[in-house]
Amino acid sequence: MSDTISHPVFAINHIAAPNMTPAEFFQLAKSLGLSDVEIRNDLGGNAIVDGTPAAEVRAMAESAGVRIATINALQRFNQWTPEREREAIELADYARDVGASALVLVPVNDGSGQTDGERQANLRTALTALKPILEQRGLMGFVEPLGFEICSLRSKREAVEAIEAVGGRDRFKLVHDTFHHHLAGEPELFPAMTGMVHISGVADPDLAVGEMRDPHRVLVDADDRLGNVRQMRELIDQGYTGLFSFEPFAREVQELENPSEALASSMDTIKAGLV
Repeated sequence: MSDTISHPVFAINHIAAPNMTPAEFFQLAKSLGLSDVEIRNDLGGNAIVDGTPAAEVRAMAESAGVRIATINALQRFNQWTPEREREAIELADYARDVGASALVLVPVNDGSGQTDGERQANLRTALTALKPILEQRGLMGFVEPLGFEICSLRSKREAVEAIEAVGGRDRFKLVHDTFHHHLAGEPELFPAMTGMVHISGVADPDLAVGEMRDPHRVLVDADDRLGNVRQMRELIDQGYTGLFSFEPFAREVQELENPSEALASSMDTIKAGLV
């Protein structure tokens, strides 16, 4: 087995330590030996929400010696409206100015827009409109299917087909989220079309798959039920060379006094499993 298997390239999403300021979060990443981070636009009282100029956040990241891989995320991207267009332009401008490489695109997740034909058409409309917005700013768009049964985009294959239909292979990639991949039950992987992998675990033994929700998502440990290590190994074996970014939503993780120790332990668990 190749050396690459035991040395995945990790990153962290700000949701792993949402109470940290951007500067503290960037230092956390650096202390863990990481070079890449994801910042978010849904953390109250924190950049981007508090209005911190992109240039300031970019300077903080550069000072810490880390790269901003993505801004997470343009929500409800596949419900394209004039309001969504304004949001997309504003967020894409910020992503460009902060030095991010990509904008994560999250679909409608409230039970609407799910009917066959409607959801595919909505997705193509949104990708067609987003393509020039991203191109003009030198950004990639990372489409993230969600595994929840109420989501309007659960299938990675459907996302890939839409990307190809709008001629967007050079502008759009997938987010493979290990949690959502498990929930969706779609076996196929698309490593060549994957731009980012989000990793988190579920350890609660009493949860049915259909009951799993974001608050159950902890750091990957020996009790992980989602098959993170297996998913990662398959992606790497099939040629994926990108980032594996920690994205835990569980409050017990987010409120840790020493997230560095817990993240380092999870990295060690994953590396040991990949050998």
